[in-house]
Amino acid sequence: MAFHPLDLIVIVGIALLIFGPKTLQSISHNAGRGMGHAKEMKGKLMSELPMEELSKVGETIARIPTSPQQVAQKLVSSALQSGEKKDPVASATPEDAAVEPK
Repeated sequence: MAFHPLDLIVIVGIALLIFGPKTLQSISHNAGRGMGHAKEMKGKLMSELPMEELSKVGETIARIPTSPQQVAQKLVSSALQSGEKKDPVASATPEDAAVEPK
């Protein structure tokens, strides 16, 4: 919801009538200092965060399957990859073992 400039003028006018100019000035001054303090704390926090580790976590989260189909695809692809990495001698069939060496 956006305020029209005339709405803001009316709100400030009513606040001025209720609180008076000194109190309204004090409130706005304290609000400004609070915003400045919040920005300063945000800057400190951002400088202390391990951004490289957070990006790695983000990449890991992006690779987590979110549907049963994605889980099945991951399982099949990992099974295929592990099957390709096996030793060809260890994965020989019994018929291959019956063949006499030359």
